[in-house]
Amino acid sequence: MKNQSLAESILTSSGKFHIELGLGRIKKILELLGNPEKDLNIIHIAGSNGKGSTCAILEEIFVQAGFKTGKFTSPHLFSYTERITVNKLPISDLEFDFIVEKISALDEEFKIELTEFEILTAAGFLYFKEKACDIVILETGLGGRLDSTNVIEKPLVSIITSISLEHKERLGDTIEKIAAEKTGIVKKGCPVVFLKENKAYKTLARETQKRGGIIHEAEAIEIEDNCAIINGENIEFALKGRHQGENLALALKAVEVVNKSGVLSLLKNRGCSGISVADAIDFNTVKKALSSVRWRFRLEETDYNGTKILVDACHNPDGARVLAEYLDENYKNKRIKFIFGCLKNKDYRKVLGYLFGGDENYFTVPCSAVQKSVKLNGRELCFYEFDYPNALKYEDLPPEIKEVAKKSADPFGEMSDAGADLVVVCGSIYMLGQIFKDFY
Repeated sequence: MKNQSLAESILTSSGKFHIELGLGRIKKILELLGNPEKDLNIIHIAGSNGKGSTCAILEEIFVQAGFKTGKFTSPHLFSYTERITVNKLPISDLEFDFIVEKISALDEEFKIELTEFEILTAAGFLYFKEKACDIVILETGLGGRLDSTNVIEKPLVSIITSISLEHKERLGDTIEKIAAEKTGIVKKGCPVVFLKENKAYKTLARETQKRGGIIHEAEAIEIEDNCAIINGENIEFALKGRHQGENLALALKAVEVVNKSGVLSLLKNRGCSGISVADAIDFNTVKKALSSVRWRFRLEETDYNGTKILVDACHNPDGARVLAEYLDENYKNKRIKFIFGCLKNKDYRKVLGYLFGGDENYFTVPCSAVQKSVKLNGRELCFYEFDYPNALKYEDLPPEIKEVAKKSADPFGEMSDAGADLVVVCGSIYMLGQIFKDFY
């Protein structure tokens, strides 16, 4: 087993490894660091699903256009350093250790009591400032209003992706309450992008207006045969699934808003190389970016010893619905084996309901275990217990799920002896990182 780095030991220590929302602590540490966030051009992104894909699309477009592009995302798959990248390259282990140790020392000296995510947020801002990034794509961790990324005062544009019921214990028990928390990233006089089709549209519009944000609506782009249909033209698009048309629409609308702001022209005049148009990213650059963009473990298909596998980080019911729709469209009537694991606080009943019954309530309505087994229609469920704080254990599954789920200790053994046309490894991104850490 790889030894923990200095940064990892600090971040995973019992005093840091927890969630405590609020902006007071992050503001204190950033002030001690010279407020690096104030010198950055930031695109801020909140939402329940699609944040990572939207970030990846934006990153690819700006990098292809020649801008030095920072990106801050969470969680990570294999290493904390993945969360802080510049031009798609993660911060080095040495630089990460140095920055985290510096922040930790200030934390102890001034008794701030930073959390893991607050340290990471501060590290990201400091690193992006040191690397003189032109654009920073900043993803919230949890919620928006009290998320530690929400210290920025004037984002170039804020984006709110799809909203679903998640983290109800912290964000609220309705779509409307959660949407209100997400719109906490809206700043007065700053542009905000969200979809007309967003199920929380009314709340997003009301809260944005209340906060003085400027609304820019986007409409989902049609995705067909691995192409995005834009202005009547079929553009190759590397991300799979029709739902990516929503994330693509948000990203392109945000690029349009930034183009019109004049910031890109200023960056070019400052010496940013590779930009062919004074104050706009041309369409050829966008097309090139869409054909090459990647986002790991989102409908990602590969092969293991002759078995076709699909890896997807569907961590909530909406993500499971998207995966189920993709499977119905591309693997209808095929034998599918699922290897699934998740955290205790996730709504796994509804996730599994979509995957096995096509309905989030499939495992919540009365039905005998035998009936459930018959109705799985050739789909097999292997439940994997992975080593992570708060990971769901097999014995904690409700009877109606436990009766039809096989406990698995060896995911790769399940893949080798699949007995199925497709093996879907899905659920917690932490689980996926553990399973595939030596695979890629």
